[in-house]
Amino acid sequence: MPSMSSPATIVIRDIETLAEMREVEQLQREIWGVEDLEVYPALALKPQKELGAILIGAFAEGRLVGFVFGFPGILNGETIIHSDMLGISVAYRSNNLGYLLKRAQREAALALGIKRMTWTFDPLQSRNAHLNFSKLGVIADRYYVDYYGVTSSFLHRFGTDRLWVTWLLDSERVKSRLEQNASPRADALIGAEDIVIEIPCEITSNHEHWRVTTREAFTTAIDAGYVVEEFYVVERGSEKVGRYFLPQRRKGAK
Repeated sequence: MPSMSSPATIVIRDIETLAEMREVEQLQREIWGVEDLEVYPALALKPQKELGAILIGAFAEGRLVGFVFGFPGILNGETIIHSDMLGISVAYRSNNLGYLLKRAQREAALALGIKRMTWTFDPLQSRNAHLNFSKLGVIADRYYVDYYGVTSSFLHRFGTDRLWVTWLLDSERVKSRLEQNASPRADALIGAEDIVIEIPCEITSNHEHWRVTTREAFTTAIDAGYVVEEFYVVERGSEKVGRYFLPQRRKGAK
């Protein structure tokens, strides 16, 4: 894929060499604090790339500061890309790199003829929810309890519950969302019959309470056939809260 530059003169391009894949290994250690046994190795990334995996990096002055990695798979008979990792070095997280990397990943997938991408994320992470739903236009109809089990990452100390999201790359919803760069709906439009699941935008304490409460809410709603379609950040008094919106229209409805 051709290279592209962000406003901060960071170049977004394919990761090609084994040396760059070694940098991906190091970024995993830095971002997630994982032990070596839980690092996805360069020697596995290399053959994956040969067989259709998408591995794109963000480079600042030639140094890797972020990356996205997705591999091909089969879901219900359809060839898809599952985006397994997206990571940005701490010093570069205010450069919109997550969004730029996902856009580049979408373009690469479409060039391969792939129209569907999936990934997972922690629903208590409001910044990721905003990126995924508001800016990219994903939907979610699966919730996994403790998806990765116990890991060495400091980010997983309260478990690894995950929403499984689907990105329909060539849909009107996604194309419209990418053009607008934000959710088109206003939070005030949520109706009384719809389901809203609320999280704090910043969870500084009582994390386990929020995990248990939202786990019950998501699993109950999704088991009943609801689909997570939007995420909003709204002001409530002196604080901001995040709200997931699950409309009354059920999955499978036209």
